[in-house]
Amino acid sequence: MNPQVESFLEMMAAERGASVRTLEAYRRDLADVAAFLRGDAAAAATDDLRRYIAHMKKSALAPRTAARRLSCLRQFYKFLYGEGLRSDDPTAALDSPKIGRSLPKFLSEAEVKRLLDAAQAIEGIKGLRATALVELLYATGLRVSELVALPLNAVRGAVLGKSSPPAMIVRGKGAKERMVPIGGAARDALAAYLAVRDAFIPKNAKTSPRLFPAPARDGHMTRSGFWALLKTIAVKAGLSPARISPHVLRHSFATHLLAHGADLRSLQQMLGHADIATTQIYTHVLDERLSKLVQQSHPLAKLRRPARNGR
Repeated sequence: MNPQVESFLEMMAAERGASVRTLEAYRRDLADVAAFLRGDAAAAATDDLRRYIAHMKKSALAPRTAARRLSCLRQFYKFLYGEGLRSDDPTAALDSPKIGRSLPKFLSEAEVKRLLDAAQAIEGIKGLRATALVELLYATGLRVSELVALPLNAVRGAVLGKSSPPAMIVRGKGAKERMVPIGGAARDALAAYLAVRDAFIPKNAKTSPRLFPAPARDGHMTRSGFWALLKTIAVKAGLSPARISPHVLRHSFATHLLAHGADLRSLQQMLGHADIATTQIYTHVLDERLSKLVQQSHPLAKLRRPARNGR
């Protein structure tokens, strides 16, 4: 691999806190550019990159994927320029591809209740763990990677009533920490699960610092393991498993909070979005709520003025 690419990826990990998945995606993106140019990506000129962007359009690449690749290139060449490895930034004159705005998929409140009821119907200690997982995810809007890797100490204070208000500290993207409140239903589910949690600690380990321990490489439940569990619960709830994912529950958390009066800034903090523009994808809910508010509350909303000039 090109040493300049390796230096860039090391910088992204050390200074930006980029995750392993992000680093792998950037590595693939830069390798794809190099393969297209049949040479060193670090030496590309602006016209080379324009040809690459045209190639992506002809390949019918998804706009979001194309935008991510261009973002990677911008950061890469900015890094090279800042380190004195290039005398220019070839991406400075490039236009960003337009990305269509898509609304997030989410469940209705009634569907979430069915999902929670199905989790509670699972018998034994597996049912207690399933209920704690789903309740906590819906109550906090965590990313699935954050949920499965939670340390035990993150929730112990909230469950035992030692933190006021009941909340936990979550370490998210870029190792940034944020405080997320935990509601009563989730705390009750966690308390019931904590009473049997030790049964899930692998036999070869005496203790575990993880909230959801499992015999996996990282010592906690895997993302794919939780994904599969959620699909099973969806079937039990009579919901299409194709509609259910951890991210759909995260979207449901955000959508339902806004529908009940939460503001975007608070939601941004709870979701761990670095930029409020990311949170604004949920404004479709605010638009609908504001429209109903005007129709129901404005004194002139229900009045119809008579037509003028006989029209």
